[in-house]
Amino acid sequence: MSNALAITNLTYRKNYQTILTDVNLTITPGKVVGLLGENGAGKTTLMRLIADLAKGYRGTIAVGDATAGVQRRIAVSFSEALQGFRPTTKLSAVRDFYARVYGDFSAKKYLDLITFLQLDDDLELAKLSKGTREKFIIALTLSREATLYLLDEPFSGIDSMSRKRIISSIIKWKRPEATMIISDHYVTEIAPLLDEVVVIKDRTICAHKSSDAIRQEFGIGVEAFYESLYEGAIQHDDL
Repeated sequence: MSNALAITNLTYRKNYQTILTDVNLTITPGKVVGLLGENGAGKTTLMRLIADLAKGYRGTIAVGDATAGVQRRIAVSFSEALQGFRPTTKLSAVRDFYARVYGDFSAKKYLDLITFLQLDDDLELAKLSKGTREKFIIALTLSREATLYLLDEPFSGIDSMSRKRIISSIIKWKRPEATMIISDHYVTEIAPLLDEVVVIKDRTICAHKSSDAIRQEFGIGVEAFYESLYEGAIQHDDL
């Protein structure tokens, strides 16, 4: 069976600045992975590269057997920010666009998701609060039967009670063989979901460990491990 994601010797520069360098990462199918790092570490850039929304990198990216950009776009469902739609566009029109563009878009999953998230798809985008907009993006992203889901800070702006409710049930919206990568600052809240943790620091991946290994080897939770790496209490040689 192919890996869900395989990145080899990836380097990316933009405007003469190195954003990511010497990135190597392999993730097996079916995992829920936390992608952690401080603001500006390159988490969003890495997701955009995987989803073929950023160009000009060196190295290779494979999602399953798909290496070409157009093939990766088919396999990846990325939580995009709905840029390009007019403010007056109704949610139902965005839904119809996704259904036309993505052959794996499931109308049933979408209906189940907007019901669960208490969304009215007769509303216009301009009428949505920040939190409701984020919920809608989650609904669109998870309505696809994708191989790899990339959720880039999906819970920002969502109130605490709704956020916890969504996090506690998010796994049920993906098939067992599908893989999900979540980048988020609510580390404590998403930690129970995570099979593995990937930490970006100094423009590259400084750690990739299973949650179980973190607890067994260091006797701490995911958030403490992440903070210890950034504070220098855990060094790369300790991994």
